[in-house]
Amino acid sequence: MMFLMPKSINVKGKLIELSSPKVMGIINITPDSFYEGSRFMREEEYLNAALKMVEEGAAIIDIGGYSTRPGASKISPEEERDRVLKAIKLINRELPDLIISIDTFRADIAMEAVLECGAGIINDITGGEADKKMFRVVEKLNVPYVLMHMKGTPGKMERNPVYDDVVADILRWLSGRITRLQSHGVNDIIIDPGFGFGKTVSHNFEMLRRLRDFSIAGLPVLVGISRKSMIWKSLDIRPEEAQNGTTVLNTAALLNGADILRVHDVREAVQAIRLVGMLRKSS
Repeated sequence: MMFLMPKSINVKGKLIELSSPKVMGIINITPDSFYEGSRFMREEEYLNAALKMVEEGAAIIDIGGYSTRPGASKISPEEERDRVLKAIKLINRELPDLIISIDTFRADIAMEAVLECGAGIINDITGGEADKKMFRVVEKLNVPYVLMHMKGTPGKMERNPVYDDVVADILRWLSGRITRLQSHGVNDIIIDPGFGFGKTVSHNFEMLRRLRDFSIAGLPVLVGISRKSMIWKSLDIRPEEAQNGTTVLNTAALLNGADILRVHDVREAVQAIRLVGMLRKSS
């Protein structure tokens, strides 16, 4: 199978080089995301959060309105649309040069976010599984697409997930979808192995240890481990106490080839990137 080998993404005609990893800041327009510090429901809150993240060095802001933590409430497309589109419009108006990613598995909302509100990237945690129209929308819009692996559904994904070989199984799953997307002219694909989505703590650490295997496709690799259960369960702490653990594992991800870090704490991720960059230059 032939894969393109970019280390850059084209967002609205602007080439974003990934020779140095980039930070994607998380803004959840939800009342029930697993980490309380990422929840923003009022306009002033999420605008200030975006401004702070940009000031601290975020290259991308990822905006979502549907919590996918285990046990989270399902919401209608109308409620998700109302949450995220308003936020994207406001942030895009105040920060017109900012790259905004829409975190949704619903194709219609992704299309509206891009065409009407200013989003430049689609981040789909289901890799096109939840809404079969998603790949057609990505093809039509010609925007970068975060292709994430998730085993099962958010409500059931932690119920004893089993793999023959977690990395090899995910790579096979990704390979088929990359081929489908590329055969329809979609070139800006970002791989997300899906830490915490249908994986045990052991699976997550195995994926992190073998993260370079995901670079076999020659596509940018996004890592989203910020404050996740692989950290706080391992350390017997709460998500609110997992910033240090996040930085440790983000550093491991960078050393193993991560191109984008999706995080709640932008300043710490930017510092990790700078220090790892200095380490590499010294060798």
